[in-house]
Amino acid sequence: MALLSWKRTARENAESSAFEDLALPLVPALYNLAHWLTRNEGDAEDLVQESLLKALRGFSSFQTGTNFKAWIFRILRNTYLTSRSGLAAMRTVALEDELRGRDDSLPAAPPEGVIDRHTPEVNLIRLNDAAALYRGMEKLPPPLLEVILLCDLEGMKYREIATVLEIPIGTVMSRISRARAELRGVLHTEFGLNRGTR
Repeated sequence: MALLSWKRTARENAESSAFEDLALPLVPALYNLAHWLTRNEGDAEDLVQESLLKALRGFSSFQTGTNFKAWIFRILRNTYLTSRSGLAAMRTVALEDELRGRDDSLPAAPPEGVIDRHTPEVNLIRLNDAAALYRGMEKLPPPLLEVILLCDLEGMKYREIATVLEIPIGTVMSRISRARAELRGVLHTEFGLNRGTR
């Protein structure tokens, strides 16, 4: 009997190690999405932890050779949607409190090649543009915000996004197009940023 439990433990250890190899590089991206969804550092950490636990428990059902990133992001999203505050929070998107007092942690998002000097003035312009972009993203309805986060911030391909959100790829493409158009309009109207030609 002890030999059988040792084999089971060895198999579980190998499975756990394989899971860690796949999941650990994705933790920052999972946290980023969780933070956007929950709007709270503690809740985001809890959501990532709960999602990783669920993924580890269900890892034996993961089909090797399929898209692990899409699989684990779908678990995170579904965990969020089924959480106590998930469905209610999807109706409201408020990041203003987070932006106040945390502006120094916002990533810069200037157009590539336009400004190549790193002066304090240039860094301030980049920071303000990033803050305006994030506030503009807050105004997007949740279905459009999700696709923008997954595509433009997490770098997922359309097919991966379709898998995560469990929607057709054509819906992903139309939502991304609508989200970008709405975001350009919001940035132009409310923040006076140039719409650009993209």
